[in-house]
Formats: sequence, C-alpha cells, structure tokens
Amino acid sequence: MTPDEFTNREFFLDVGDGHQLYIHDWGNEKAKLPIVYLHGGPGAACNDSQKTLYDPTTQRVIFFDQRGSGRSIPIAALDHNTTDDLVADITKVVDAAQVQSFVLHGRSWGSCLALYYAIKHPQRVAAIITGGMFLGTKRELNFDEKGDRYKTFFPERWQEFLADTPATHQAAPMSYHMRQILNGDTTAAKKSAYAYSRLILGVIKLDDRRRQLDFETLDPSSLIVEAHYKLNNCFMPDNFIMEHATKLTMPIWIIQGRYDVMCVPSVAYELHRALPQSHLSWVTAGHSGSDRAVYDASRPVLELLTKEV
Repeated sequence: MTPDEFTNREFFLDVGDGHQLYIHDWGNEKAKLPIVYLHGGPGAACNDSQKTLYDPTTQRVIFFDQRGSGRSIPIAALDHNTTDDLVADITKVVDAAQVQSFVLHGRSWGSCLALYYAIKHPQRVAAIITGGMFLGTKRELNFDEKGDRYKTFFPERWQEFLADTPATHQAAPMSYHMRQILNGDTTAAKKSAYAYSRLILGVIKLDDRRRQLDFETLDPSSLIVEAHYKLNNCFMPDNFIMEHATKLTMPIWIIQGRYDVMCVPSVAYELHRALPQSHLSWVTAGHSGSDRAVYDASRPVLELLTKEV
C-alpha cells in the first residue's frame, strides 16, 4: 500500500515463527471503533483500491498482509502458516495497534477468516461486514474441483483451463494445478499458476473483463499460499463455522453478489438462515469486491457502524 496523508504509520510486526507482517494503519486515529480489513486469497494482499471503501476522516482502518502474502516476509512462506496462526496474528495486530474492540471486514477468504476469528474470540469483535461468502468446507472445495459453475456460466474460460491441463488430469483439473503450484518444479508451478490465474481473472467480475497476464512476469507467490490452504482443507474442521454459528452473536452484514460464480450465493443464504440477527443484501455483482454494487452497499453499513456501534 502507498502511504498518503491519512496514513498513521506503516510497520512490520514480528509475530514469531520467522514471520513479519506488513501493517498499514490508516484513517482517523480517534475513531471509536476501528476496522480490521482481512484480504482474500489465501495469499493475496491489501492494496490501495481497498481504501476507497472508507472515509479516513471518520474511520480508522488497519490493513495488514497475512503470513506469506503481499509485503509480509518471508513471501510465500508455508511453515507455521495455518488458519489458527492467522487468527493468532489478528490478535497480535490489534494489540500492537492498542485496539480492544473492532469491526472485521473481509470478503472471499477474508469472510471465512473473519467468521473463524469471531467464533474463537467473540468478545473482541463488535461487528462483521462480509460477502463473497466462503466457509472453508470440503463441499465448497469439491464444488470448485468439478467446475460446474465455470462450465455453465463461463464455458470458454473453462475450456481454456482444460486446454492447459494434461488429458490424464482433466477429471480433477483444479487439484492437479493446485498440486503443481505447491509441489511442482519451477516451470510446472508457473504453468499451473498461469492457467489458474487466467481462469480466475476471467470469471471474477460480473462484466467479464479480464486483465491480460504475461507468463514471463507472472509471480506465483500468492498462489503457492492459496494452494497450501486449499490442499489442506483450509486447516479447519469441516463445516466448523456452521456448527459453531451460535457463537456469532455480534451484528453481521453479508453483502453477496447474486452472480458470484467463485463463492456461490447459496452459501451466503445458508449462513444468513443460521444467523437470525444477520443482514443479507443481494447485489448485482460477481465475486469482485470492486464491483460498483458491492461498493454502494458497503459504504452505508460502514457509515452506520461508525456512528452507532
């Protein structure tokens, strides 16, 4: 992230196990209820575009890159990198920022991590804003493997993905590429990272725009972390969040893209039904948090929390 006039400080926090997290503390330091932003992936990073969701004159946001991700070091490090490690890191980050109670805001993998943290530490979480719902279940991971939603809504993207997959592995192409990214030699890992990235960038936005990728300059670091998590069932007991949903008593807003093919809307609906106090908003969007409808639905919730929680 780029420091600007609203940056309070940016620093690296040693969280142990050889990991140092990049932290960007931004906005109004006097805000009563800070927001902790949890990026997606696993393995992605925070970026400047995420600042546009917030009003730095009234809100304080703590951005940080999770273990092995973004500017945190060492990059793509997998030792001591599990969901429980990330949960412990959130507490270390807010303690370093001298924050007791806070809002968790995350989409996609960030939604899963936010809910998992809130189950483990409900006394610290004042509210959750989430969407692009992913609960880290085997069902979701298996659904991703079959690729039915990609084949249905983006058939040409799926065919490209299969064309990048050896014939002997086309029955389970997703896990093949995840294994290659994680365990293949340098060339094989980069080829699989390229194939997977082309698929995801082709389906992530509702309007079907796709940023062009250059194979030579592609950095597979973030996908190494993602593969590490997905091949290990996200280091969570299956269906953990739904089975412990009764611990999620804080206000929860779910802003779900109706046309999200990466994290299917039924997951958001099932979670909402399990949480009677939650608020579910359907928006005309895909998976990307940068879709305008997601932005328009998120800003009023953030303003409400700033004023009332």
